[in-house]
Amino acid sequence: MLRSRLAFQTHARRRLDSKKRDSGELSREEINFLVSGYTRGEIPDYQMAAWLMAVWIRGMNRSELAALTEVMLYSGEVLNHSEIPGKKVDKHSTGGIGDKTSLILAPIVAAGGLTVPMISGRGLGHTGGTLDKLEAIPGST
Repeated sequence: MLRSRLAFQTHARRRLDSKKRDSGELSREEINFLVSGYTRGEIPDYQMAAWLMAVWIRGMNRSELAALTEVMLYSGEVLNHSEIPGKKVDKHSTGGIGDKTSLILAPIVAAGGLTVPMISGRGLGHTGGTLDKLEAIPGST
């Protein structure tokens, strides 16, 4: 049973790579299969990379983009910020080498009246996280 399930999954992943490569449209279920399989460790990096390359070359239509966005949103824990009044926006950042956008954009957006409940990291390798960088600025904390 496990062997046939793995064979099916391998075939399905390859078919989705080929479908996108050949300009086919992926359904919400197919996109969910890819994202959920990858986050569970059932789809290897090289197969996800092949699919991403096909997406980069062929693009995605609006329904595929909407499905991918929704599937990724619910692929992890969804935070509820309903206790914070007003409109809330997010500028996601992994920290990165530069991390210049978050440090400038968040205060500008907040000055415009929107709340930015940013989640940021610490000690993210050699670059540090957004909080590490903010704490290095005198008077910012």
